[in-house]
Amino acid sequence: MAGLTNLKLSLFPNSCALSSSSSLSSKPFIVSTSIFRRTSHRFPKIFAFSSNDIKVGSNIEVDGAPCKVIEFLHVKPGKGAAFVRTTLRNYVTGNSVEKTFRAGSKIEEANIYKETKQFTYKDGAQYVFMDLTTYEEYRLNEKDVGDKAKFLKEGMDCSLLFWNGKVIDFELPITVKLKVVDVDPGVKGDTAQGGSKPATLDTGAVVSVPLFINRGEEILVDTRNGQYMSRA
Repeated sequence: MAGLTNLKLSLFPNSCALSSSSSLSSKPFIVSTSIFRRTSHRFPKIFAFSSNDIKVGSNIEVDGAPCKVIEFLHVKPGKGAAFVRTTLRNYVTGNSVEKTFRAGSKIEEANIYKETKQFTYKDGAQYVFMDLTTYEEYRLNEKDVGDKAKFLKEGMDCSLLFWNGKVIDFELPITVKLKVVDVDPGVKGDTAQGGSKPATLDTGAVVSVPLFINRGEEILVDTRNGQYMSRA
């Protein structure tokens, strides 16, 4: 159709270039497409959290500190208002406290998130974890690591818990592969149902293993209860 300008569209990673056959301009002009890029944000939760929503593992804020619900019990007495009795573990101090909430009362949910980091080495009394993308280091003291240290091994990927931009705790993988470094030798004829014996692992942990397990073998251990699962 006469009078119409023919347009040509060229796509680039970050822009669009439009060129025209019109005599008005022979140079392409650039239109940025950065507005179409996806970005990730942290959005606040839109639902209200109350004492009726409490369950084991819930993260809540009490007196300005992040806490994890270890135990809870909904109580409805014959007289008086119902309430929720809880046992909480303070992430910051590591102490356990008991707290009672009125049923249906609003509670501040702790904004805790997890990121995968690799345990790289121990520096004195500190355990050093690294982000393998940015190479940023995160450190936890021996008190913060606690009994989890007996299953922690260099090169192990763990989940670090963050609150207000600070590391407050970490979680081990549920299943870890460890090597038996000391155990009484197995006896011919021992079977999986034939009893158990203590075995020392390469992290220093001591677990009960079947009688047929020998030194040098690798086994799988459940870090939640420290129990032997199987040969690796």
